[in-house]
Amino acid sequence: MIDFLLHLEQLLPVLLENYGLWIYAILFLIIFAETGFVFMFFLPGDSLLIAIGALCSTTELIHLHYMGVSLFIASVLGYLVNFYSGRILGLKYFNEHSRWFKPEYVTKTNAYFDRHGGKTILIARFIPFVRSFAPFAAGSGYMNLMSFMVYNILGGWIWISLLLGIGYGAGNLFSALLNQF
Repeated sequence: MIDFLLHLEQLLPVLLENYGLWIYAILFLIIFAETGFVFMFFLPGDSLLIAIGALCSTTELIHLHYMGVSLFIASVLGYLVNFYSGRILGLKYFNEHSRWFKPEYVTKTNAYFDRHGGKTILIARFIPFVRSFAPFAAGSGYMNLMSFMVYNILGGWIWISLLLGIGYGAGNLFSALLNQF
């Protein structure tokens, strides 16, 4: 199962063939899980988005814009779930009896997200391991929700649009090159 998830982008044509339009729901859940749960950092977000864009350029069954909207919603909702997980669970890990996590770490995290929270949420979209942890840290650091949402929406839109667009362009270019020969 782990091998399947780690190499999902290579199996997209098979998934499309076997599941048809259900691929929208499958990919929605994968992007939601990667951005929504800290422990799902190993999912192939960036390479998967590029592969989805390339697949959209080669098939009539899935449409780039519908896929983009679906994955954008998944990424924004995932970050929001991860943020609230940090808000609810984060302080449980920062107690006086913990060996590694101290209450002063919460104070430092709060100060960090007051100064750099927006940039962190935006840039974290493009760093695979950090993408799963930044919203949790923002929630546990009590980043302002409105500020978080602005950068969450902006970052999700840029991340999904850019990587799907790269994949779509590469897929079209590769198809054009193959048609010449």
